[in-house]
Amino acid sequence: MLMPKKLKYRKQFKGRIKGKATKGNSIEFGEYGLQATQKGKITSRQIEAARIAINRSLRRGGKVFIRVFPHKPITQRPAETRMGKGKGAVEFYVAPIKEGTILYEVRGVSEEKAQEALRLASHKLPVKCKFVRKSQVEGGEE
Repeated sequence: MLMPKKLKYRKQFKGRIKGKATKGNSIEFGEYGLQATQKGKITSRQIEAARIAINRSLRRGGKVFIRVFPHKPITQRPAETRMGKGKGAVEFYVAPIKEGTILYEVRGVSEEKAQEALRLASHKLPVKCKFVRKSQVEGGEE
């Protein structure tokens, strides 16, 4: 499971996800990508499930790049506990996703195979996504 090796602070505030992505919104390593069209939080399990879906679809052909990392700890308190006694324990980690963030990139496969693999991966994620080509993102179309 993806999680940070070392954190400065064990527990963080929840925070708000505002605006569109200004970093991580272009395809850097691959030819095709999966771009988020909504904001949200993706857990490390969902990132891993989508990665497995891509690799199974491509049958280990090509190269897959994961562009997001779950660095934000989410805490939960046990059910039916009384008020007070502090913040709950860290349960899992999430990656905050802004609109326009590139989540996955694929290189070395045909466009049809990449589109099918990224479509399957998008079904594993809680945010709406779209398939993008490198020329689309860098050309300024979107």
